[in-house]
Amino acid sequence: MISPETNSMKGILLLLLLLLSLLFWEPVLGANVTYDHRALVIDGTRRVLISGSIHYPRSTPEMWPDLIEKSKAGGLDVIETYVFWNIHEPVRNQYDFEGRKDLVRFVKIVAEAGLLVHLRIGPYVCAEWNYGGFPLWLHFIPGIKFRTDNEPFKAEMLKFTAKIVDMMKQENLYASQGGPIILSQIENEYGNIQSAYGSAAKTYINWSATMATSLDTGVPWVMCQQADAPDPIINTCNGFYCDQFTPNSNKKPKMWTENWTGWFLSFGGAMPYRPVQDIAFAVARFFQRGGTFQNYYMYHGGTNFGRTSGGPFIATSYDYDAPLDEYGIIRQPKWGHLKELHKAIKLCEKALVATDPTSSSLAPNVEAHVYNTTTGCAAFLANIGIQSDVTVIFNGKSFHLPAWSVSILPDCQNVVLNTAQINSQTTSQQIKYQTLKHKRTDESDHSSEALQSDWSFVNEPIGISKSDVFAKPGLLEQINTTADVSDYLWYSISIGISGDEPFLFNGTQTNLHVESLGHVLHAFVNKNYSGRGIGNSGNAKVALEKTIMLSRGNNTIDLLSATVGLQNYGAFFDLSGAGITGPVKLGGQSGSLDLSTKEWTYQIGLKGEKSRQFEDFGASQWVSLSTIPTNQPLTWYKTTFDAPKGNDPVAIDFTGMGKGEAWVNGQSIGRYWPNNIAPQSGCSSCNYGGAFKSDKCLKNCGKPSQQLYHVPRSFMKPDSNTLVLFEEMGGDPTKVSFVTKQIGSVCAHVSELHPGPVDAWNSSRQNRGTLGPMLTLECSYPNQLISSIRFASFGTPHGTCGNFNHGKCSSANALAVVQQACIGLKNCNIGVSAKSFGDPCKGVTKSLAVEAVCS
Repeated sequence: MISPETNSMKGILLLLLLLLSLLFWEPVLGANVTYDHRALVIDGTRRVLISGSIHYPRSTPEMWPDLIEKSKAGGLDVIETYVFWNIHEPVRNQYDFEGRKDLVRFVKIVAEAGLLVHLRIGPYVCAEWNYGGFPLWLHFIPGIKFRTDNEPFKAEMLKFTAKIVDMMKQENLYASQGGPIILSQIENEYGNIQSAYGSAAKTYINWSATMATSLDTGVPWVMCQQADAPDPIINTCNGFYCDQFTPNSNKKPKMWTENWTGWFLSFGGAMPYRPVQDIAFAVARFFQRGGTFQNYYMYHGGTNFGRTSGGPFIATSYDYDAPLDEYGIIRQPKWGHLKELHKAIKLCEKALVATDPTSSSLAPNVEAHVYNTTTGCAAFLANIGIQSDVTVIFNGKSFHLPAWSVSILPDCQNVVLNTAQINSQTTSQQIKYQTLKHKRTDESDHSSEALQSDWSFVNEPIGISKSDVFAKPGLLEQINTTADVSDYLWYSISIGISGDEPFLFNGTQTNLHVESLGHVLHAFVNKNYSGRGIGNSGNAKVALEKTIMLSRGNNTIDLLSATVGLQNYGAFFDLSGAGITGPVKLGGQSGSLDLSTKEWTYQIGLKGEKSRQFEDFGASQWVSLSTIPTNQPLTWYKTTFDAPKGNDPVAIDFTGMGKGEAWVNGQSIGRYWPNNIAPQSGCSSCNYGGAFKSDKCLKNCGKPSQQLYHVPRSFMKPDSNTLVLFEEMGGDPTKVSFVTKQIGSVCAHVSELHPGPVDAWNSSRQNRGTLGPMLTLECSYPNQLISSIRFASFGTPHGTCGNFNHGKCSSANALAVVQQACIGLKNCNIGVSAKSFGDPCKGVTKSLAVEAVCS
């Protein structure tokens, strides 16, 4: 029994605790995020917002803070990411948010940097991600049809979307709760393909919108590429250009959710890139014509670790030619020029959000858009011609406009930036090679011969080798059979030969004909390798025609089918098949034998996958010999290595290998395929002017589509690391090397026609219009100083960083002037004018080109 005195004392203690909690309690102040026809409105203020995509699972938690800080330094306000259903719910009702999948941690790191978040839940994402982000188990739910008015699909979509929203709410991450998330997205680019789904598409879109808004996030929802997005959903634009886009209501702002900074790389293709002048042109045109929210897809692309790449045939690198490269290194001049562009646009923000622009034509292909308010004026002058520079008169002043460019005038009088004129520095990258030898006694020994004894191997059995196999008549489609638990599916059949069969010729020879939906096919006859067929990103199907030799008696034909990422885009993409669906025939001049309907034995995956060869480093089955077997298919290799010293990003150069997958300390760094070579043609010089498309600007023709493969530092220990390779086609692991990537020279090339620095705009208000161009150099790493000048020329220099050359006209004292201004400093600024260097050629527009070395 409790006494009254005890109850009284408890009451006093509870009252004291309540008073203390009130004393130290800080209310969570949520932001009110709405929108009107001009912009997103945050706490009553219209905002111009610059955003960039970073996909959290394509980098590591250890990389996230640096990536986000560099994004902020580059002028971003918002980080945009998809949410990837298949990594979070790999098994139905079993969730995973650890490591690279820690979405909450990622959002919190963005918030700690003072940036906002656009959370694109989807849950279909496309993104060149395996199966478009859908988990494979979804495919096997009875009666399900993806992305349409289908109850089983809608039930799962609602459950996952609600789970993500609830997770964000529990952590107070929505802006309405005081968090960074100001936008969410439901569905993704459905408008591109919805006609294929008939009348059910509209019902599905309306349901998606109602479902999303019912989750009560307190922030707006968007649908990209969805012209019929119902209110209050904002429909947004994706593409290389979105200046012509108009939202479906005059109550909604003009928003660009994907400005493609480059393009994805496919195995077998050349490397796409997009000139920064064109990106800057597209961005400036968007804001010129009324836009107020713009997102770069991608700002950092990252890496398709493991088997996450889609396609099929999407490469492991998802670099995307983004401002921050795959390794997190700043890509110049793209990052720097866009940073200056963002500053210029923000100088116009008050005018941009206050009113709609008025437009006029200044000349053929020249447009002016003016935002004129009682508190200020901003103007954009665009030359949309692709051939010729023009000079126009605007507000009584003369302006030079290069072809395919926009000049930004924050005061309607003076140019702060022209999109075609790059003031930002550029950089060259250095790649330093290091062999994989573990604890070298001779640090100078980089020979491949020295590596032979460091490798051990295991042969993957050809054909059926596991106990969990099954036999069925006919040929089975691969994805429905494997559920994508592995890239690999064995098809095996035995046939008896007497020697007089009509499909034989020249004794026991016959033609083996195999047709497959893709993506890669290997044929073995009586455990001997007979040939392969390979699809490509344009046509994944494979047809193999091979003359083979059979033996009298029993013969085994083993066919290994391999996928290279599952389809991620298109109407009904989830129904795209893979594997050997036939026919499979043996044929000769006198007849043929169709094996397609015979009984086949199937094995899902490899024996080494089941035994987790890539993790079981000490297993007794590993064989060590003085000379390891090379250039044979289906071989596991293992070695140990020390991590390269320092903090520079690390990659593996798989030169010498064929195709396979690699693991570092049990973590997959993705598929490698260095012997898949890009076409010899298509990489001619690329002019930034004119409409961009994905194959306009290509490089590395005739070279491996991807040679270097990222190994995050967090995957490695300082020493005694284990590298495991599964080689599918045949290669020589002794030729494999580590590389580290670092910035080499810093360069800049600025002409007399360039505007002055954007940063000088606010500090020199009285001098606007008279500020001259400035060349700026800055060392890329802390504690570095400019130690030497490799090249300096004022006149008519030409070339690129690391390959500058003097032109016909060059100032004799350019090198001395630059050396005096820069050597010994972290950064330096040099005026680009005859006043600084003298005039080596009067009447000619001159420029200054410099290459500097930091150490």
